[in-house]
Amino acid sequence: MDPFVKTPDPPGETRSKIRIGTSGFSYKDWKGPFYPDKFPDRDMLDYYAGSFSAVEINSTYYAIPRPENMEAMARKADGRLEFVVKANQDITHNREKMEHAITPFITALRPLRDRRILGCVLLQFPYSFHHNTENREYLSVLKDRFDEIPLVAEFRNRNWIRDELFEFLRSRGIGYCCVDEPALPGLPPPIAAATSPVGYVRFHGRNREKWWTHEKAEERYDYEYSKEELSEWLPKINALAALAIKLYIFFNNHPGGQAVRSARMMQSLIQDASSLTIDPAGRP
Repeated sequence: MDPFVKTPDPPGETRSKIRIGTSGFSYKDWKGPFYPDKFPDRDMLDYYAGSFSAVEINSTYYAIPRPENMEAMARKADGRLEFVVKANQDITHNREKMEHAITPFITALRPLRDRRILGCVLLQFPYSFHHNTENREYLSVLKDRFDEIPLVAEFRNRNWIRDELFEFLRSRGIGYCCVDEPALPGLPPPIAAATSPVGYVRFHGRNREKWWTHEKAEERYDYEYSKEELSEWLPKINALAALAIKLYIFFNNHPGGQAVRSARMMQSLIQDASSLTIDPAGRP
């Protein structure tokens, strides 16, 4: 039997496992749509923690933070948030530099680990990262190097989506990142799969026109979800919550604060669903 598959929980048991938040929190254009106008940047995380139960830290992709910076974020969250940290680009994209990046990256996570508020590390691989033996071996190397830190892998190329992948991830204890993104050739479909105790869903938006052609990267994620589009995921979330010990749901459609609106809408949809419950503030 698959070690991470268990019988579905009774209604209401999912309350303790669903964490909803956004991919990043310190966006200037959220002042007005979410943060008060002229709100000080230093207080953003504290304010954010009043609405959501988890946050995905994306700045770590661009630069490895100092441990004291992560310590400061942990203090501001004050036990109200769980953190997911995106792996640095030298671990997932510039892989020839991995050996130089991985030790300082893991060191930077120590303040979150010590407080038991590190949910996992997100490994987001580029479209050019294809399914092959070499890249599966690279995933195994990362699993060994991160040791007890939970890992979740997001693949941008559809050729990874096969039974062989899910069997491999389960065998290595690596979580699979489910995605909602444009229905374009080459991109993974919106399937629901749990391959480790950590379930994970990322909503990127469905902006087909800007996904491949854009002036700025954030244009790709400029999308407003409708209630009907998010409702499509409720049966999948129900299934994931029955399989995973903990389930993270993050919204990456961040331009103009759209991620906040989507996350709040998902909170309401889950709260209203008969078998999925979460409190209005977003904290189980």
